[in-house]
Order: sequence, then C-alpha cells, then structure tokens
Amino acid sequence: MRPPAFWYRPAEAPGLVARALAPVAWVAARAPAARVARTPGYSAPVPVICVGNLDIGGAGKTPTVIALLERLAARGIAAHVLSRGHGGRLAGPVRVAPRDHGARDVGDEPMLLSSFAPVWVSRDRAAGARAAVDAGAACIVMDDGFQNPGLVRDISVVVVDAARGWGNGRVFPSGPLREPVAAGLARADMVLSIGGGPAQAAFDASWAAQVPLPRLRAALEPLSMGFDWQGLRVVAFAGIAQPARFFATLEALGAQLVGRVALSDHQPLGVALLTRLAREADRLGAQLVTTEKDAVRLPRDFLPRVLTLPVRLVPGDWGPLETRLDALFSG
Repeated sequence: MRPPAFWYRPAEAPGLVARALAPVAWVAARAPAARVARTPGYSAPVPVICVGNLDIGGAGKTPTVIALLERLAARGIAAHVLSRGHGGRLAGPVRVAPRDHGARDVGDEPMLLSSFAPVWVSRDRAAGARAAVDAGAACIVMDDGFQNPGLVRDISVVVVDAARGWGNGRVFPSGPLREPVAAGLARADMVLSIGGGPAQAAFDASWAAQVPLPRLRAALEPLSMGFDWQGLRVVAFAGIAQPARFFATLEALGAQLVGRVALSDHQPLGVALLTRLAREADRLGAQLVTTEKDAVRLPRDFLPRVLTLPVRLVPGDWGPLETRLDALFSG
C-alpha cells in the first residue's frame, strides 16, 4: 500500500477526506490505547531497549537497531535482538539461523539483523525475551513493539522520518499514525529524527515544539564500500516503505536510473517477478540493484545477478542515549 497524499498535508489543513475518516480513526485508536494501558508484562533480568515508531511503515527502525548493536558491542555488551518477525510464518520463539531460515520463515528484518547479532523471532515478546536470556543475552534490543506491553522496557526510542514527521498528526486511516503523538511520546524516553539538514529543519519547524523529550538526530548514508556508481545504468527495485528514497540515494551516487520499480513493503520476490525485471535490465543494458533489506528475500539463483546498496545510520549528538546506557550498564 502506498500512503495517500492527504496523510502528509499540514496538520492545520488536513483536507476533507481526513476529516471524513476521523470517526473511523477514533475507533481505531481505541485498540492500541487499550492495549498499552494494560499492566506491563514480563520484566527481563537484563536491560531491554525498544526501538519503535508512532506511524505506520518505515521510519528507519532497522538501521537504528544496527547502530545500537554496534554501540553496545563497543561497550562489550552481548546484545540479542527480539522481533515479531513481520511477514514470516514462524511464531517462535526461534533463533534466526540464516542457513536454515529464509525471509518467508522469519521476516526480512530479522534475516538482515542476524548478520549483526543473535536474533529471536517471537510473537510472544515475553517468551522471546526468556529464550534470549537463557541463550546468554546481556541486553535485549526490541525491533518494533512500542505498542506492545508484553515486555517491560528500560529505554524506549521513538524513531521518526524527519522529512515526513508525523504527517497530518492523525491516526489511521485519517492519517499515518498508530496512535496519537502525545499519547505515544508520554511512554517514550527519547525521539530519534532521521534525515539530513533540511529534513531536520523541517521537523523542527513542524514538530519540535510537541516533543517534550531528549532529541537524537541521525542521517542515513549509503555504504558504497568503494564501489563506483558513477554513470552505471541500473534498474532499481525496492519493496520498502519509501522506495523513492532509495532511488534518490542511487542518483546521488551518480547511478543512471533507466528503470525504477516501487514494490509494496515486504513484497515477496518471486521467480516470475525477478525474471521479468532481469529481462528488462538486459533489454536496457542495465544492472539490477536493490536494498539490503530486499536482498534477503531474493531467491538464491538471483543473488549473483543483483547488486545491493546498504545504508547505515550516521549519528549526530547521541549524548542523552549514551547517558542512559552508562546508567544501565554502570554495574
């Protein structure tokens, strides 16, 4: 699903459709409100850091989890990741084993994150946390699950795309939010806005006054690993929340996009689809390119035929997070 344009109209002028859907949004907001009002569930014997968001779709949670894992590893802390495994068939708890599992089993984010730390997929977050602790986790980083009260958190980081902010500030389907901004931030410890300078400035102008929490900033930058993209003819495809951002990154690196295919978020990459894309690339004398997250869904036979462009989070001032980590692990 592509988000409708009215979701990102100014909050003070949401438009007729957003206003018409407001009663439905009010009903929809009651479910997460009731869920998060429950008594928090399992309290793990190790610190739990939750990386979540208030809106539907991608805000940069996976790169944030990777950045956190790198920071924890630098402190000598054995962190494990806990995920629901969106898009996977296994309910868990199960530890992701790249040799045995695929994205259809555990979801694409867990497959990607398993290159950085042990990853547990579990629809029951408490059961997943217990399994991680039993396996030696000294810290649990929960990928998503901010609206799930099944596990007590020590730190909750709300991630937001700085350029989009929280759209028109309305709850789905009237807007892009899972819950109202004020309600969500009341349970959070800090907000991480992701984007370059202009995007951060836009977020400051629209939303900073409504963020009563420590603010972290970061930008996503491509990890080209010395590869020269300049002038390379490519057919780019992406099944992420914002494919246009991936296409723009390739163009900024100098690639010549002769084809761009925006797929649905988490869309399965079947042989028929990839064969069609490969034929189109051959016809145009171009190279197929996709995102790191999409690459874990590629059939094995297509891996040599597709280039991958990873991105990594480049933090700005993360002092408030480092202070909290010092307090958590000082003992």
